[in-house]
Formats: sequence, C-alpha cells, structure tokens
Amino acid sequence: MSEIRTILLAEDSPHDAEMAIDALREAHLANPIVHVEDGVEAIDYLLRRGKFADRPEGDPAVLLLDIKMPRMDGLEVLKQLRDHETLKRMPVVILSSSREESDLARSWDLGVNAYVVKPVDVEQFFDAVRTLGKFWAVLNEVPEED
Repeated sequence: MSEIRTILLAEDSPHDAEMAIDALREAHLANPIVHVEDGVEAIDYLLRRGKFADRPEGDPAVLLLDIKMPRMDGLEVLKQLRDHETLKRMPVVILSSSREESDLARSWDLGVNAYVVKPVDVEQFFDAVRTLGKFWAVLNEVPEED
C-alpha cells in the first residue's frame, strides 16, 4: 500500500477553493488537502521553497490547477512542471471555468493529464471534484521514482 499523498489545489477564487475542498472532503479521502492561491505559491510548494521550505518531503498525488490566476497563471505552472526533471510526471488536472479552445489546446500541448471545465451547477461541481479526487488520489498508479 502506498503512502497517502497530498492533493494540491491551486485556485485564486476563495469561493471555488472552498467548494473544491468541501467536495474533496465529501469524497471521504484520507489525503491531506493543501490550498495555494496562485501559481507562484504552487511552484514554491512543489519545490519546497519560501514559506513551504519546511514542508514534508514527497510530491502531491495530483495538482488541481486553475488557469486564470494572478502572479503566475496555471499554464505557466504546467510548463514549469513539465520542464522540471523530478516533477514532470506529476498528474495535473486543469480545473478551470475557461472554455476557450486556446486554453484547452495549450494545456494538452503542455502535457496536462485532464482538463475539466468547472460546472456552473453546484452539485455538478461537487460531483466532478469528488470524482477527480477519488481517481487521482486513490485509483491512479504512478511509476516509482528513479
């Protein structure tokens, strides 16, 4: 049995973040949830620097990533992850309200694992996030570190 790994949520909207966290908790996952508010904090968390320098070692089970964020958007975060030797395989799910074809295409070009448009309906949003959490944090298998 593998260790229980964190779910990292990068979301600048307090309302959307609260709903996502509530949905993940409703899924009864044992995984800790860490919420960061922009791309810079996401990269700092993943690279264990700044205020996250003392966080425990280990990568998250999945990064749930919004695109439209201040300081560094989700697409730049994704690009930096895929260019980073130790983080390039981390599962990343874009969870965005953007239906723009350019965002969708760019996300896939950068190696996203899934792109989910945030449903407007609250119950559909909860269902989507619960399903994402269960799949990526519990069911998905990742290769051993080299």
